Amino acid sequence: MDRVIITCALTGAQQGKEANPNLPEQPDEIVAQGIEAWRSGAAVLHLHARDGGGKAAADAAVFRRIVEGLREAGCDAIVNLTTGGAVAGLPIEERIRVVPELRPEIASLSLGGGSLLGRFDERRGRWVGDRFVPLFASHEEMERVARVFLEHGTKPELEIYHAGMVNNLRALHARGVLAEPLLVNFVMGIPGEVTEATVRNLVHLADGLPPGAQWLVSAIGARNHFRMLGAAVAMGGHVRVGMEDNVYIARGELARGNGQIVEKAVRILRDLGVEPASPGEARAILKLRRNQS
Repeated sequence: MDRVIITCALTGAQQGKEANPNLPEQPDEIVAQGIEAWRSGAAVLHLHARDGGGKAAADAAVFRRIVEGLREAGCDAIVNLTTGGAVAGLPIEERIRVVPELRPEIASLSLGGGSLLGRFDERRGRWVGDRFVPLFASHEEMERVARVFLEHGTKPELEIYHAGMVNNLRALHARGVLAEPLLVNFVMGIPGEVTEATVRNLVHLADGLPPGAQWLVSAIGARNHFRMLGAAVAMGGHVRVGMEDNVYIARGELARGNGQIVEKAVRILRDLGVEPASPGEARAILKLRRNQS
């Protein structure tokens, strides 16, 4: 594959300016950094919304303001809106509204019951980030939400946090509620009940996908972020970078913004002999039908 889709995840639902003052939170900041990331080589922009205080929000009006700002600037990147935010306590009925209201080309969809997150901090002698993040209570509920995507022409980016979720993906695929080609995002490296970011684990996950699926890797944290790009490319996958997943450009050096992170990803891809896909090329690879967003 000589074209690799770069997704840039601009802000996320958790860390804010306390992690890096350059992380965008408000719509104008997100638009500005989205344009920089697109100009640097990102074909897909993964968007979360925040309220005025910087907390995760599921308000379709905020998402609309971001999308309109990107389009008014001439940005033709594929918009990938989150239906995540469970980690911030947002209920699924609120999170899913962006699909029927904005009809984005892509929106994220996590495929599991939930994940137990956290790690034991030896220095402090206690568990940190210790919590359970609920996703779906049943396969039936997962299928109902997947059908919302299908009915509104939005391709789900299927978020897989561990191998058990691949079983859920295959079950929904067998039910015929996931548009072809499948688009799968392996989220790796979050402390807790999430697959460790290693090449061996990535091979196992990718081998479990139905034939023809397109997939990418979100390697979380500075230690994992750039080193997993090569593995994904070598295996025929795509990549995700951005300040949602990592706020550093190099060891101990905070990134100036998402555009700088995308520029580094492009350099790595070109060193490996591949080119970043344009938005048009990415649409062709994913067989997207252009929606209003």
